[in-house]
Amino acid sequence: MQVFARRPSRDTRRPRAWGLRRLGAGLALAAVLAQPAWAAHGYALWGDLKYAPGFDHFAYVNPQAPKGGEIRLVSNLRVSTFDKFNPFTIKGNAPAYLSALMFDTLLVSSLDEPGAAYGLLAEDVVVAPDRLSVTFRLRPEARFHDGSPVTAQDVVHSYETLVGPYTSPAYKTLLIDVAGAQALDARTVRFRFKAPNRELPLTVGALPVFSRHWGAGKPFDQVVMDTPIGSGPYKIGPVKFGRDVTYVRDPRYWARDLNVRRGTANFDRILVKIYKDSTARLEALKAGEFDLMAFYSAGDWARRVNGPKFRSGELVKGEFRNQNPTGFQSYVLNTRKPLLQDMRVRQALGLAIDYQWMNRQLFYGAYHRVEGIFGNTACQAKGEPDAAQLALMNPWRAQIPPAAFGEAYVAPRTDGSPYGLRENLRQAQALLAEAGWTVQGGVLKNAKGQPFVLEYLDSQETGIRTVSPWQRNLEKLGITLNYRAVDFALYQQRLQKFDFDITSIAYQGSINPGQEYADLFGSQAADVVDSGNLAGVKNPAVDALIQIMVSADEQPRYLAACRALDRVISQSHYLLPQWYSGVARMAYNDWRLDKPAITPKYFQGESWAVDTWWAK
Repeated sequence: MQVFARRPSRDTRRPRAWGLRRLGAGLALAAVLAQPAWAAHGYALWGDLKYAPGFDHFAYVNPQAPKGGEIRLVSNLRVSTFDKFNPFTIKGNAPAYLSALMFDTLLVSSLDEPGAAYGLLAEDVVVAPDRLSVTFRLRPEARFHDGSPVTAQDVVHSYETLVGPYTSPAYKTLLIDVAGAQALDARTVRFRFKAPNRELPLTVGALPVFSRHWGAGKPFDQVVMDTPIGSGPYKIGPVKFGRDVTYVRDPRYWARDLNVRRGTANFDRILVKIYKDSTARLEALKAGEFDLMAFYSAGDWARRVNGPKFRSGELVKGEFRNQNPTGFQSYVLNTRKPLLQDMRVRQALGLAIDYQWMNRQLFYGAYHRVEGIFGNTACQAKGEPDAAQLALMNPWRAQIPPAAFGEAYVAPRTDGSPYGLRENLRQAQALLAEAGWTVQGGVLKNAKGQPFVLEYLDSQETGIRTVSPWQRNLEKLGITLNYRAVDFALYQQRLQKFDFDITSIAYQGSINPGQEYADLFGSQAADVVDSGNLAGVKNPAVDALIQIMVSADEQPRYLAACRALDRVISQSHYLLPQWYSGVARMAYNDWRLDKPAITPKYFQGESWAVDTWWAK
């Protein structure tokens, strides 16, 4: 549900957490309001489904795409190896793409319409009139890789396992309002909700389903190297630990002729290679060691993606425009740290970022500044808040920054003014003085004489290139920002324990934000180790707006809540906005790969290629 000078993919910086959030962001289902319960082949949020019952295939696939051949990929994870086949537990690292390739879900999203989902494992869905439950009827032909049928008991087992003690806390946050799951018969499963919630049918509909016999008899955290028993189109094939993994297409895949799967899963083999660093990956691409690679570095794309194979036409540079949410790639300020608890201090740090200079000098003009947390969606706040937004914000006026009641947040600029950065730094100096910080002997100190020193945590040394301009500007304010690059495993561990001052995260964004934002910004998640609330946000106003956003019955109230949330988060300066690109950049082997004529509106680069491209 995720493109800058060194922008990580959604799987790079926080692969596990954001992958889980896609449970709520990737699908969007309409809750049935005050009307009788009914069954349907899919659901759409606030509108009609594009595809009628019995449709033949999605428009963005080639239903005649040939099956066969191989696609060779580079891992889209930052980890340099893998040590388990269970992608759901906290400890260890599973191979790239495993969850998407091996586990089917009850519903599957469409990539060419916002907020729509259609039955995969489920042949129909029934939402109760009071919206306190949703019932799925499973397809009788659905099978796991071992040939056993997918049953309601397996769905219940998957749900109960994912909210159990051994899995990521992000699942528990997403499913906190699910009261339970019940198998009504072998093919019918019902999820009960604690309160009416338009989003919960989509959340449970997107849960990965696995066999209850996978690792049977062992605690789930001890299910490590047991081969997953899923129902997806691929199985695990040859594995070279520390080097690569191959997924092989299941020729007996139960859904190979189903309309929502027609034209997908076209490769017989998907080989995923692991390289130790970005330089090795780039050189391996140029040497023809794999077939496709997404790029998130403007410098690499402009200057280093070249060579004989590009000149011969074997390798091609492709830019695929999309209508995805911009996401909100940001510098994350950990407000658990005393130095970052004052909002004026956080705002001052943001004023020292000279994005316009960076875009010219470092990024080749390839990017745009992030605008809030819901950019390029209907949820984005613009202008001043309307009456509906004010009605939701006014009860919490004491907990909301005054600026949130004015114009929507716009990141500071350094162009279009004769003063530019100088004026921004003057504003920052004034804010720091208000917060009790003054420059003494060239060093910013508080009343106790404590110098203002922060650490920027990164997982790769090359990141200093984009941080050093900010460092220089902060030095003019008397602030020391130390850059610390650590091994990725240690980086992950420190993020899980919130042991950092500042870091950078590429949040994917969502067309239809919902419960996953409680994991990102909810007060309860702030105290849960390994949650997504890296900034440590604990604000009752934020909690209330997320709850309204999740439980809204009508679209106007929903939009008012998410726009108000956008204002509060942006004006609180928990996140300092970075940059985004509206295109997916991929270099690929044009002699070995072919692709559909239609590019979908909403897609993630490599996943789209793996799912719908084919071998020539």
